[in-house]
Amino acid sequence: MALGILGKKVGMTQIYNQDGGVIPVTVIEAGPCPILQIKTKEKEGYSAVQIGFEEKKESRTIKPLLGVFKKANVKPQHYIREFRVDKPEEYKVGQQVLVDIFQPSDCIDVIGTSIGKGFQGGVKRFHWAGGPKSHGSMHHRAPGSIGASSDPSRSYKGQRLPGRMGNVRVTVQNLEVVSIDKDNNLLIVKGAVPGPDGKLLVIRRGKKKIKFAPKNKPVVKKKKEEAKSKKPAAAKPAGKK
Repeated sequence: MALGILGKKVGMTQIYNQDGGVIPVTVIEAGPCPILQIKTKEKEGYSAVQIGFEEKKESRTIKPLLGVFKKANVKPQHYIREFRVDKPEEYKVGQQVLVDIFQPSDCIDVIGTSIGKGFQGGVKRFHWAGGPKSHGSMHHRAPGSIGASSDPSRSYKGQRLPGRMGNVRVTVQNLEVVSIDKDNNLLIVKGAVPGPDGKLLVIRRGKKKIKFAPKNKPVVKKKKEEAKSKKPAAAKPAGKK
């Protein structure tokens, strides 16, 4: 597995391609992320690289973590995450992970926490059709019966009922990197990513390893031109004697 990067969602906008088509994109502020620890199979039992993101004050850092940051000779970081890697010896503690680990047309997966929507009913949460809308039905948006009486005399596990909606970990796969801005640590991604603006995102290489190559449009001849080219030339009428 390859090393990823941490970032936060800036917002959505749109850009235009060479053909004039509109592309909806998400702007992500990715990195710089200092490497805090390198874990190996000999010592920890697995190979991984631990990185941080977004500096914070020392006064707001607990002492055990403060020792980790001082050992790596970096400032305290607000977020810490690990990425499993195949070759940890290629990285060094204190090294900066920048947005240029990705290139345009790369395939990435973005992980975030979806927007919380609070306690919701089943119609909104699971798209129930609901009951009759006529007057007097007394059953418009209620769940209704959820289990048999005699057998099994209980409701099954996993029954879809009203409850808290959103605020869960979501992974969006196969997003295309449109462009990068190394000077401003910006990653431009085609499509939407989970979570509200300003929240943490984990960006990693796509597990399905898709490469978005530029597509060349095939040349399509017009039907009229094809018909003219296939139609034989009409014979000239013979002149009158």
